[in-house]
Amino acid sequence: YWHAQELLDRGRGCLFNFGDDQQLSSILLNLLDDPESMHKMRRRAFRYGQEITWPRIGEKYIALAENILEDNNNSPRRNDTIFDPLLLPEFSLDHIKRMTDDTGIIQHAKYGIPNLKEGYCLDDNARALLMLTMAYQQKKLPLTLDLMPVYLSYIHYMQNPDGSFRNFLSFSRQFLDERGSEDSFGRAIWAVGQTMVHPPNDSYYQAAREIFLAALPYFDQVQSIRGIANTIIGIVCYLKTAPADLGMQERLRKMSYLLVDRFNATQTPQWKWFEPVMTYDNAILPLSLLHAATVLNDEAITSVAMESMQFISGITLKNGYLSVIGNEKWYTMDGEPSAFAQQPLDVMAMVLLFQKAYEVTGEKTHLDNMYTCFMWFLGENDLRMGLYDHETKGCCDGLESYGVNRNQGAESTLAYLVSHLAVLQTLNDAYTSVDTAAVPATTPAGVL
Repeated sequence: YWHAQELLDRGRGCLFNFGDDQQLSSILLNLLDDPESMHKMRRRAFRYGQEITWPRIGEKYIALAENILEDNNNSPRRNDTIFDPLLLPEFSLDHIKRMTDDTGIIQHAKYGIPNLKEGYCLDDNARALLMLTMAYQQKKLPLTLDLMPVYLSYIHYMQNPDGSFRNFLSFSRQFLDERGSEDSFGRAIWAVGQTMVHPPNDSYYQAAREIFLAALPYFDQVQSIRGIANTIIGIVCYLKTAPADLGMQERLRKMSYLLVDRFNATQTPQWKWFEPVMTYDNAILPLSLLHAATVLNDEAITSVAMESMQFISGITLKNGYLSVIGNEKWYTMDGEPSAFAQQPLDVMAMVLLFQKAYEVTGEKTHLDNMYTCFMWFLGENDLRMGLYDHETKGCCDGLESYGVNRNQGAESTLAYLVSHLAVLQTLNDAYTSVDTAAVPATTPAGVL
């Protein structure tokens, strides 16, 4: 066998065939009759034995590790990271399961308990479907397959004949509006688009595609820039499944330039943004353009995405931790950003923005910013208070002037879970992206 051949090679011993006692006897008699040859064999074996003791093998492993680390330091790699994976809480869908019944996910909570009085909304069921497609892709948890059809069927149920969607449904399953917000429309398109990219089976793909195509007539009616941004990401997802759809590519370009034109009409040397005011879910705007840029290869779209990302980064990351613009009052050109009513939804958009920027550019700064943003959930924020609840596995609703809002609604927990999964994805990519050039072609003696 191989180890015996390696061990006794170069005159350090003799081999005989399995079960051949006559050959073994002959070898022993010859050695006993030739003391000089036996002595040379013993010396060779002794010297080799000194080289393969565990302390010597340990030294070789250490030297190998040092060489690999030195090569990595001399040649920076995309997966360098400052984030300690042990900081991540265990991924759990416990609170999502608690908030979900056979209709959909309940919109709000009183602390960690579902608030049935508030009913359901399209926004949260779309976010839940988006999160579960990510979770299924990475973890294949059985619970994802139990919950995914609930959210997908809610989206289907809320779609109007003209392709638009209702948003709100009471706990008694009564429609509460005729047509939902354009933001909720865009989130639904993103969610079904993502489901088409990562469906558990063909039935999910076909259902999501049918909803997406039924919504097409309404695409051109969307005017809200956040509705446009979410729809753009959904279109990019669709094009991953149908890259030859030139008509959809042109629609993507048209919608992307709606944002580019808004940016160019509003920007000043001191204000690189799409509106004269920054409100909620701000990072979704540059995020959508980064998604579009990966398909369209358009310099103007890429430039606006990067400029607006740098602008929002300078406002929210200037103190070494994330401080998103609070919703207590909006941030205007001549005003100051609000420190309170900071919401997890804004943090999720920042995490996804930097994840996409890192994917597009490979620049480590974006990866570091992504991890910094995620740590907002775990206490690296203005109040130095964590929002993730390790008991309920939910996320609190935001940072207020009085402290943490302890209600754990669907939006907040879903924002945390999407962010958690985004961080997991980058960590998994980092640890599976091995630089084989740094590994020597041979292994230390004794490894076999």
